[in-house]
Amino acid sequence: MLGTNNLIEVDPEKLGGTPVFYGTRVPVQNLFDCLEVGETLDEFLDQFPTVTREQALAVLEESKARLLTGHESPA
Repeated sequence: MLGTNNLIEVDPEKLGGTPVFYGTRVPVQNLFDCLEVGETLDEFLDQFPTVTREQALAVLEESKARLLTGHESPA
């Protein structure tokens, strides 16, 4: 399981500070945009091969934990 420090990175040198999947230049927003229009996780991963399944699932789990509890999930 990925720790929360290895999920998302915000760096002014990468896409002007847009939150991206750690170690990539893929904005996290892209995952939510794909899911919002009905694409599957596999379709997202096919479009953005630098993002691993583990990363995408961990971001979804962390988002769920923060929305439902208002806290980070245990790392």
